[in-house]
Amino acid sequence: MMRSPLAPPTRLLLGPGPSPVDPAVLDALGKPVLGHLDPEFIRIMDETSHRLRQVFRTRNPLTFPVSGTGSAGMETALVNVLEPGDRIVIGVNGVFGARMADAAGRAGADVTIVEAAWGDPVNPEELGQAVRSVKPKAVGLVQAETSTGAASPVELVRREIGPSPLLIVDSVTGLGGMALEVDKWGIDVCFSGTQKCLSVPPGLAPITFSPRAAQTVADRKTPVQSWYLDVSMLRRYWEEGEGARAYHHTAPISMVYGLWEGLRLVLDEGLEERWARHREAGDFLQAELTDMGFKLFARRGYRLPQLTSVRLPKGVDDGLRGRLLNDFDIEIGGGLGEVAGKVWRIGLMGFGAKKSNVIRLVQSLRALI
Repeated sequence: MMRSPLAPPTRLLLGPGPSPVDPAVLDALGKPVLGHLDPEFIRIMDETSHRLRQVFRTRNPLTFPVSGTGSAGMETALVNVLEPGDRIVIGVNGVFGARMADAAGRAGADVTIVEAAWGDPVNPEELGQAVRSVKPKAVGLVQAETSTGAASPVELVRREIGPSPLLIVDSVTGLGGMALEVDKWGIDVCFSGTQKCLSVPPGLAPITFSPRAAQTVADRKTPVQSWYLDVSMLRRYWEEGEGARAYHHTAPISMVYGLWEGLRLVLDEGLEERWARHREAGDFLQAELTDMGFKLFARRGYRLPQLTSVRLPKGVDDGLRGRLLNDFDIEIGGGLGEVAGKVWRIGLMGFGAKKSNVIRLVQSLRALI
């Protein structure tokens, strides 16, 4: 019996991720597969790392994509920098800050949480107070909290915590969609994911380590708890230079192609121009939803343009998202954690950050409400 080929439906992805994939990226994913140690693929790897440095706004030599989703990037950051008994202060204002705290605890760290209400930013001054009290090895923070649509002012954190602690930043939903200056802001480790504002399918986690963070890993007294995510081995696979790369794992060849192409599109557009496009689309969406009676959830002045969170108007049930998907082929996200069933999360990320997508969404919602 002949079986039909795979034929998934075409959806407009306006949820918290994955985001719509640029057609040029889809084309790159279908290019001929090379061996992961083929000299031509090594060249593609080197170009990918170089482009990541440009998008992260860093000169860090140790910058590469982890073979895994954004959560693998988070684990890579934490398990390499932290050893059992190390102290870390983590800002928590939603699901993904809490996830950082959980992962740090699993690495054996002594975790101090600086908490903010869901929808509010983490206060840099409170992080500074905790640092002075605890004297931690590191401070962790989510730049763009995907569960609430709130941004935290990462650019102010280094001034408050001082020069000593390593600063670890989750920019999974931030990279490519809003200002991020790794070197200028004094960030030591920053990780992201491909499926948000880079408009590449999920599967890789860009990450960068400052020289002092890389030295911290080199000076460890205990082995990294994860073999697969051990940067001391991964760096020998991704480091640029003459000679053969040290085999660690088989890289996801086609995903690296996709990231290479996605980064090309980001840089050709221009980072500032791309940030502005996300801001314009997000402002337009938030104004349209407000006119429809939705109430914006995140605090004014800290609302993400690329991920809008709204409270549901009276009479609107969360189940409407299913009708939107079935009747109009549009996906939006529901709430997580304590706001599950109370909040919608609407993403305008990367290739999807367009006013035309906002108009299509609003027209479809008006037909249902």
